[in-house]
Amino acid sequence: MSMNLIGLLIVMIVYLFGMIVIGAIYSKRNNDAGDFYLGGRKLGPFVTAMSAEASDMSGWLLMGLPGLAYLVGIAEAGWTAIGLAVGTYINWLIVAKRLRRYTSIAGNAITIPDFFKNRYRDNSNLLLIVSAIFIVVFFVPYTASGFAACGKLFSTVFGIEYFPVMVIAAIVIVAYTTLGGFLAASTTDFIQSIVMTIALIIVLGFGIKVAGGLDAVMANAHSLTGYFSLFEVHDPAANTMTSYSGLTIFSTVAWGLGYFGMPHILLRFMAIEDENKLKLSRRVASIWVVIAMFIAIAIGLVGRAMTAAGAIDMLNSADSEKIIIKIAVLLSEHGWIAVIAAGVILSGILASTMSTADSQLLAASSSVSQNILKDAAKIKFAEKHGVLFARLTVIAIAVVAIFLAKNPDSSVFRIVSFAWAGFGAAFGPVMLFSLFWKRSNRWGALAGMIVGGVMVFVWKFAIRPLGGAWDIYELAPAFILACIAIIVVSLLTKAPSEEIVKEFESVKEKK
Repeated sequence: MSMNLIGLLIVMIVYLFGMIVIGAIYSKRNNDAGDFYLGGRKLGPFVTAMSAEASDMSGWLLMGLPGLAYLVGIAEAGWTAIGLAVGTYINWLIVAKRLRRYTSIAGNAITIPDFFKNRYRDNSNLLLIVSAIFIVVFFVPYTASGFAACGKLFSTVFGIEYFPVMVIAAIVIVAYTTLGGFLAASTTDFIQSIVMTIALIIVLGFGIKVAGGLDAVMANAHSLTGYFSLFEVHDPAANTMTSYSGLTIFSTVAWGLGYFGMPHILLRFMAIEDENKLKLSRRVASIWVVIAMFIAIAIGLVGRAMTAAGAIDMLNSADSEKIIIKIAVLLSEHGWIAVIAAGVILSGILASTMSTADSQLLAASSSVSQNILKDAAKIKFAEKHGVLFARLTVIAIAVVAIFLAKNPDSSVFRIVSFAWAGFGAAFGPVMLFSLFWKRSNRWGALAGMIVGGVMVFVWKFAIRPLGGAWDIYELAPAFILACIAIIVVSLLTKAPSEEIVKEFESVKEKK
């Protein structure tokens, strides 16, 4: 291994060790399961904002989005970013404060399944069980994809065998998560968002310089047919274009609907100490998301210009997501300061993946330990043992995720896309109607959750392959059908009790 690579490895090891130290620092602040899974509702506005967005973006921000822009231009990446930016802002604007308030009033719920159960007074536990099952179904493979991304990063850069380094990365994530719980995950996510930002800026600046300046980057983008258009997609093989239809744009922008159902993001809303500071969190989160995604897409364009300048070989569809890694390795060849900078870039990729994986581990663990075993199965354990049981559940979930991630050829971003659709359709409509429609009831919520979750599978594997007008991202149709199911079933069944309505009104009227 060359000295440059050894330097990169040292920087990344220091970063990983720092995450474990943070977990150890917060380990003594978890007195019960509520502290472990929701941090005792003590998050500040900046940590709330940045940890929510870091846990949202995952490796998709530093690898998927630049790779997509590098290969086919700005249309698909641009519309996806627009959808996500709008979804982020609206979610913070209309959901955050109301959810923080409602979960506190409705039995002090510490998980999303808890909230649905308490909101609708579902003594049968059907809502709790179904929502907990969906969380496990979609989050365990999602977590596995995060472990896999870490393994692929080390394997690609350092030529190390995939499985051992994937397991080591998973152990680090599990270590600080099991030690510090939600507070550690949120604090490390905040730090990781800063590392991600620094990485994006370094890559962009270095890439523009190597490509020959901003004018060279723009000239190259305009020279590729359809590459610099929001309504055309570039074909890299033939240097031709295909149109990006209105239906496809709608399907792509629909990514933004997913935010309303993401448990790891919604938990941040629930955990902030002061709901009045959510406005500041919203502004910070929205500005960061827009800037970060803009830079990520720009990196794709810069990388393509670097290829045209001969600095980087042309990457095919299988390797395009590695563009930021290629730039980091190229940077590391320019002295020790550059090695440190490149190490920060690669740590940024780790950060983007780890910040999502830790939140997913906590969400999946809470569904198993709190909702399925404790609430549904009625397994009793002393409150003082709650944190220990929570930690053991995190470890058990991680072991399953490691097993699922053992195949280095698994598609990380295909799993992310499917899981995003699953959560968006299963929980998004239920969350919105539970917060804003007092006539909705538990049967409507249950119907919407099942229809949304199941339709993601049906559309993905049975309808979308038909092609044509059916070839749209499964989140949009599943979300719409779930909304219809909630309305129809709620109106056809008994109205909510006076107690439920009064609680709803108290949340609405509170200033």
